[in-house]
Amino acid sequence: MTTNTTDVRRTRLDLAKSAPRVFRALVGFDAAAREGLDPALVELIQIRASHLNHCAYCLHMHTNDARKAGENEDRLHMVAVWREARHFFTEKEQAALALTEAVTRVADAGVPDDVYARAAAHFDDQELARVLALILTINTWNRLALSTGKVAGTDERR
Repeated sequence: MTTNTTDVRRTRLDLAKSAPRVFRALVGFDAAAREGLDPALVELIQIRASHLNHCAYCLHMHTNDARKAGENEDRLHMVAVWREARHFFTEKEQAALALTEAVTRVADAGVPDDVYARAAAHFDDQELARVLALILTINTWNRLALSTGKVAGTDERR
């Protein structure tokens, strides 16, 4: 007998209902991390981490959010290959994307000093702290969406 993955996913935990204080804390952390950051940069970071984590739910959500914020299709298509398409992104965005990759893949090689230094050269301490917090937050959201079986295209914020 074949199990329909959509049916299995519908039976998984809903963190917002099962642990509302935890969920609200995560929402608050996310909001605090975004404060003062360029909305386009926020979406680029979230998109890249979602690529790396194979989180279709979050990738769909954040590419849509980026479009609504005025991001163009060329840049959205190039996020996954930003190193090969650097001319689509500012130096600051490239530094943030490199940091996003290092933090998301922290188990592979830690966060190399050169990657951290490059980000620190483009962001003041407060911005860098928020960028790091944002990277941590999207990685948490990705893991939550993947472990609870969220389905791309079913953005529950609406």
